Amino acid sequence: MNFDGILFFPVTPFDTDGRIDDDLLRTHVATALEHSPGGVFPACGTGEFHALSADEAAHVVKIAAETVGGRVPVVAGTGGPLGHATALAKSAADAGADALLVLPPYLVGGPQAGLVAYVEAVAAASDLPVVIYHRGNAQYSVDSVRRLAQNPKVVGFKDGVGDVGVAQQIVRAVADAGRDDFAFFNGLLTAELTQGAYRGIGIPLYSSAAFAMIPEVANAYYRAYVDGDEVRRGALLDGFYSPLVKLRDETPGFGVSLIKAGLRLGGLPVGSVRAPLVDPTPAQEARLGEILEAGRALL
Repeated sequence: MNFDGILFFPVTPFDTDGRIDDDLLRTHVATALEHSPGGVFPACGTGEFHALSADEAAHVVKIAAETVGGRVPVVAGTGGPLGHATALAKSAADAGADALLVLPPYLVGGPQAGLVAYVEAVAAASDLPVVIYHRGNAQYSVDSVRRLAQNPKVVGFKDGVGDVGVAQQIVRAVADAGRDDFAFFNGLLTAELTQGAYRGIGIPLYSSAAFAMIPEVANAYYRAYVDGDEVRRGALLDGFYSPLVKLRDETPGFGVSLIKAGLRLGGLPVGSVRAPLVDPTPAQEARLGEILEAGRALL
């Protein structure tokens, strides 16, 4: 599976009654497609996977896949309780997704053999290939990824831990396993801040939550990154991403909440986040508006 460009993780819009707003979701995805993402990842972290029912997640994936219409890969979120994860794998295949992002299992931690078995069970539940998400209570050892790479249905690895040494070893282990079709993603929060380091260890792709709310700035960073324009990249890091990260770190969950707030500030009424996340305060939202304007000014 090939990705050419920023990986777009759409939010899940809710109406005033807390239900998924289908029309806003279509608008959100269609508008982002005009900015040429390399792939669309509905019902994942930025899409509040943790707060969606299985039926809601399947619905989000279906709308996203219909809107994308085959222009770029659609990778649907799955994970949580094993029965939930396998059901979502099947519904995502029916909805037209191209692959699955396997988020961590629910609550419990397991040994490496159990984590491998979890991924294998999700992979076996549908015909879709899977990308494993290395994060939280699903932190895979080098040997576990080497074993999973022997399964042709496992096609990618997304790092959400930030241990560059382990990530480097995993990249090398997959190469040693003979897999030249494996996709590696930097999945840390506001990945632009760390992507320079990840590129150096053979992880060229990254997910961009910022792309969901301000794609023109995210694309400016991506172009500087691809072109090796370090002066331009540094200016965007200093003038936009670093202030955004500082605000993000004030409150748990703001990696999602700020994206929705930014979309609302831009005129797309995507609604609030669901519990346990919270929306920014009016003062924080005002600061976000200033950060977004500073980002646009850099263009």
